[in-house]
Amino acid sequence: MGKVIINSDDFGYSRGVNYGIIDAYREGILTSTTLMANMPGFEHAVQLKKEHPDLGVGVHLTLTCGQPLLKNLSTLTNEKGQFKKLAFYEQPFQIDLDELYQEWNYQIQKVYRAGIVPTHLDSHHHTHTFGQNQEIVVALAQKYDLPVRGNFEKNEAVKHVTYFERFFDDVGVETAAERQIEGTLEGYLTELLEKMRTFETTEIMCHTAYIDQELYQCSGFVFPRINQVEFLIHSEFAKVVKQDKEIELVTYREIC
Repeated sequence: MGKVIINSDDFGYSRGVNYGIIDAYREGILTSTTLMANMPGFEHAVQLKKEHPDLGVGVHLTLTCGQPLLKNLSTLTNEKGQFKKLAFYEQPFQIDLDELYQEWNYQIQKVYRAGIVPTHLDSHHHTHTFGQNQEIVVALAQKYDLPVRGNFEKNEAVKHVTYFERFFDDVGVETAAERQIEGTLEGYLTELLEKMRTFETTEIMCHTAYIDQELYQCSGFVFPRINQVEFLIHSEFAKVVKQDKEIELVTYREIC
């Protein structure tokens, strides 16, 4: 039997994102999410988590969205005090690793202080996988004894699942030419079901949300999120997953 975590990133981004995640959890097959400690919807997300104690909640370490929690992080921020955009990290970059450690450590601590014991770590835009940033997430994972999304080179230094699926967002993309997968969506989902049954542990990354002004104005990935909410609740895939005796839906609490 395969143990499967279905994790929606960006909890705390905004109220619309939060509600989309909660509906996909309450009505669908979502089991887990990761919380952005620096975003406007943080307090709302914390309240929703308290209302749904079995929802797995990790920390979505943030480096490319919004403002940091700490001040005077000169290598991480622009002239407005905001985090540098993703484009900065998509080319050779230099940052002060101590600044990064202190900021990410503070983000984790804020989640603990809110009364949430996190299940795991991952990062917005996968920035924990970039260069020496990997060393920081490993150090923090070891400090707090937390698993990490294993899509990076140094993953053997931390607890992680056997298989990570990063292309599930495509279920929300309506135009085939804009999808990341090769072949048909039906073929992709058939193969994914087999992986879910076969691998000992799997994490499936997705992004569920309802659209509000915060998401619409600030994110480059908007409309497919609504479709993912519907897919995780109403699709034939969701029905199969719920009924399949070879698939067990879990959180990181149950496997690491």
